[in-house]
Amino acid sequence: MTDTAPVALITGSARRIGAAIARQFHACGWSVVLHAHTSTTELQQMAFDMDMLRPGSVLALQADLRDADALPDLIDQTVAQFGRLDTLVNNASNFYPTLLGQITAAQWDDLFAVNARAPLLLAQAAAPHLRRQQGSIVNLTDLHGTQPMRDHPVYAAAKAALEMVTRSLALELAPKVRVNAVAPGAILWPEQGKDDFARQALLARTPLARTGTVEEIAEAVYWLATDAAFVTGHTLRVDGGRTLS
Repeated sequence: MTDTAPVALITGSARRIGAAIARQFHACGWSVVLHAHTSTTELQQMAFDMDMLRPGSVLALQADLRDADALPDLIDQTVAQFGRLDTLVNNASNFYPTLLGQITAAQWDDLFAVNARAPLLLAQAAAPHLRRQQGSIVNLTDLHGTQPMRDHPVYAAAKAALEMVTRSLALELAPKVRVNAVAPGAILWPEQGKDDFARQALLARTPLARTGTVEEIAEAVYWLATDAAFVTGHTLRVDGGRTLS
């Protein structure tokens, strides 16, 4: 099947920030490819809701991004369904503490596989299609890719690697494909939660004195993907000014 609407593949798009990004693209007339690993119920519900709004505009795919052999198939299925790929959004992430003295090679491999290796290999597989459309890639990094976070050295290192992947791909894929990143600050609290004191302390270090919204991240991603025609290799920090303190 081919479609004249532009197409975006968004990894990790069944929930939270990824779902907001998918809704942003879909609301702007794009066809979207939703991806999830374990959030199958949310994935199918999102796909159903979007298809009800605009039949034939959504494809839902499930894959474990730690499986490198599964990554090209996500691109192949996207192009088989819609005939094109205009934007790849590498949003999927895994996040957990790795305490010094207890860090394992398996934790390193797991965090790097999802946060750094998968975005690079997906970009590699998508590159021919993105060049054809003069498309774009947007990676979701983290302010902790440049500022370390206590008890999370492996996660921070993986996001730092993604920052360099972003810049390297911008060079490799220019001039046909633009590659940028969005680094969110405090948007959604971790599902394991923070106590009230920790939350207030974090907000005290944020000049705008609030958390951001998933919609604000989605708008930033959409701008970089579609309207930032002379921007590549850039990380847009949507963090309420936290990197100033």
